[in-house]
Amino acid sequence: MKSNKRSCSVQRNTKETQIKLSLTLDGKGKSKIKTTLPFLDHMLELFSKHSGIDLLLEAKGDTHIDDHHLVEDIGIVLGEGLEKALGNKKGIYRYGNFLLPMDEALSYIVIDCGGRPYFEYSVPFKAQSKSPFGFELFEDFFQALAMNAKMNLHIHLLKGRNNHHIAESLFKGFAKALAQAISYSKRGAGIPSTKGVL
Repeated sequence: MKSNKRSCSVQRNTKETQIKLSLTLDGKGKSKIKTTLPFLDHMLELFSKHSGIDLLLEAKGDTHIDDHHLVEDIGIVLGEGLEKALGNKKGIYRYGNFLLPMDEALSYIVIDCGGRPYFEYSVPFKAQSKSPFGFELFEDFFQALAMNAKMNLHIHLLKGRNNHHIAESLFKGFAKALAQAISYSKRGAGIPSTKGVL
């Protein structure tokens, strides 16, 4: 089944954050990302590249307080964008999973784009004296994404020592699992549910 360009734009403007996002599911993994948080930019570029989703994202927020509002709100907007671009989900695989190594880190990610939001996360990042990012915020990011994309998302770290490698394994693994879930199945063009709707 061929896709019509599954794309959308989403904006979120609050007293805490201002975010503009455009994405195309059936893209080539091209991205242009400016969030004012360089490490998050890097992770989202990895996500775009390895999912094949074209992603334009411009975001800023009250990072003079801390990074939480901006990171969580970007998760909200990306989740809304994915849900909107998927439309009625006709013909997609719906499910995806990926076991992804990044040097010593190994993550397992499982997705169901079935419209029932649920989030499970087991990723113990390591304490470190100098950090480019508040790694604990990735839990808030992925939870916001899952709830707003209305997906069932399980993320588990099986092994890992270096926080940068752990983060890369999460974002690349999520990208690969999502690419499976949103791709078109060769078995039929209908809704992938006995309910007839997702």
